[in-house]
Amino acid sequence: MLTLYGNLDSGNVYKVRLLLAHLAIPHRRVDVSQVRGEHATAAFRAINPIGKVPAVRFDDGRVLSDSGAILYYLARGTPLFPDDPWQAAGVLRWMFFEQYSHEPSIAGNRYILRYAPEPERARLIGCVPDNKTKGEHALSVMDRHLRENDWLASRYTIADVALYAYTHSAEEGGFALADYPAVRRWLGAVRDRPGHIGQMQETSAVAPEKFDG
Repeated sequence: MLTLYGNLDSGNVYKVRLLLAHLAIPHRRVDVSQVRGEHATAAFRAINPIGKVPAVRFDDGRVLSDSGAILYYLARGTPLFPDDPWQAAGVLRWMFFEQYSHEPSIAGNRYILRYAPEPERARLIGCVPDNKTKGEHALSVMDRHLRENDWLASRYTIADVALYAYTHSAEEGGFALADYPAVRRWLGAVRDRPGHIGQMQETSAVAPEKFDG
């Protein structure tokens, strides 16, 4: 059974968990928390040298990290990732947008305002206004696109999975989703997809384990 390393609060981990739910792939979860500093331990970096969650270990012992890479690997050959090269590029375009133009500001402010321990919050709080400007721009880009399109790419794909994770919780970072009606319509459509799970809904096939380091 696939082993997923990561915590429920993480949007990046949620991306993988949401895809696993859509594809009905069972997994066991090992809880690794950035807030507790477990991602930076030597024991976890022996699993994932980058020192970030999520990471997945397959039955053959191979480990894959980075949420985007995991989404791509698992979605190949399913309706959630198109075979057509042009349509596939459209999916990747939005996933790269999420990583470069969306997540750093929207997830960044969520972390600073809700999860960062002191004195880290005090050190990072000055980034909040600039992040807010950049995050609002990213949301406006999505909103304009979604006024004329049901989904981010040609159909519901891992592009929607990737961007849903931190968009649906953007208000925790101080972003007013009421200002983006097309985004809110899309969020509801994602929630209505078969197999959808909430972020804090535990889906491990067995009782989650604490990472013992």
